[in-house]
Amino acid sequence: MTSCSNCGAGLQPAQNFCPKCGSVQAQVATTAPPPSPEPAPVAQAATPQPQPQPQVVYVQQAPQPVVGTKSKVVAFVLAWLLGGFGIHKFYLGRIGQGIVYLIFFWTFIPAFIAFIEGIVYILTSDQDFARKYG
Repeated sequence: MTSCSNCGAGLQPAQNFCPKCGSVQAQVATTAPPPSPEPAPVAQAATPQPQPQPQVVYVQQAPQPVVGTKSKVVAFVLAWLLGGFGIHKFYLGRIGQGIVYLIFFWTFIPAFIAFIEGIVYILTSDQDFARKYG
């Protein structure tokens, strides 16, 4: 009879795991232990050892550059030349805003706003412009 290497419980020679603690036993040749003058230690109830949890590693990838289909230079030119009619808004896919510009073009307010928007378009970085207007 052998003992568990983890908890010290008695095992049969053919057992591969301990019925008390569930640990897997190494297959070793069974030889009779040499007689010892000391009494065998008393087996204590062992608590099951916690299994190590796998570590999850999150890898942050570098952000991919945003590539847009609209040109900020074209939007700038349309805003300055035909901004009063909202042509730059139609180009950028803002149809509703373009219609509002068309309705109020006779007040010259859309032309003034388009002039300022053209400056904003040309000063915006390529990444931000592509993210906002595609």
